[in-house]
Amino acid sequence: EDLATVDLAEVWDMGYVAYCFAATFLGIGICYLISLLLKDKSIQGEFVQASYRSSAALMGIAIIQNIYGNAGMAPLMIIGTVPLYNVMAVVILSILKPERGKVDKALLLKTGKGIVTNPIILGILAGMIWSGLRLPMPKILDKTVSNVGVLATPLGLMALGASFDLKQAAGKIKPAIVATFIKLIGLAAIFLPIGVMLGYTHEHLIALIGSASTVSCFVMAKNMGHDGTLTSSVVVLTTLFSALTMTGWLFIFRTMGLV
Repeated sequence: EDLATVDLAEVWDMGYVAYCFAATFLGIGICYLISLLLKDKSIQGEFVQASYRSSAALMGIAIIQNIYGNAGMAPLMIIGTVPLYNVMAVVILSILKPERGKVDKALLLKTGKGIVTNPIILGILAGMIWSGLRLPMPKILDKTVSNVGVLATPLGLMALGASFDLKQAAGKIKPAIVATFIKLIGLAAIFLPIGVMLGYTHEHLIALIGSASTVSCFVMAKNMGHDGTLTSSVVVLTTLFSALTMTGWLFIFRTMGLV
């Protein structure tokens, strides 16, 4: 809905979109390199996905709207990051399965199918086409999409909570803490200063703040044959602590006069 209702031609900034894409791609690479240090290779795919993938599309827009009254640069951040989030999630979870085999034609075809049928990617494409064609948003459709969007995350968290196993989670607490640190502090500490050096402030900068790992991480991990315990732990921890870290980043930016 946010992409469909914004005038992309008016706010388009190719440099910003390219930066969001590059930062996301490099961040995924960093998470993968760190995952090589894990003793338990069965959780490698979950670790990588939960460490980089965030709910920035929801949280970023909410924060910017609360501060500036509009979505600002969030739609461009979504275009630059979310498709890559999902494409790489399919690739990572397919290749780094707990009982992984060799990378053959069948695996590549299955991975490709997962990418082109990913509902989030299809939704982004639909929103961009809608915006490009400047189609009006019917009020009933706008209300329906808004209501579904409001319910999606709480329902996902409820489903995650219902399947959460405290004993299993305790056994994977160390990688969960590491992934949580990477998600909320590590990647932001690397790429936010680079964004500032490139001249990004205000809405541009706020859209880049790292937020909690998205519930769809858990859903996708389970659907693609992973245990899901590590992912659910990271989602819970990042959801709990993101309020502190996001407030901290905003305080730092405010003190520096960047927002």
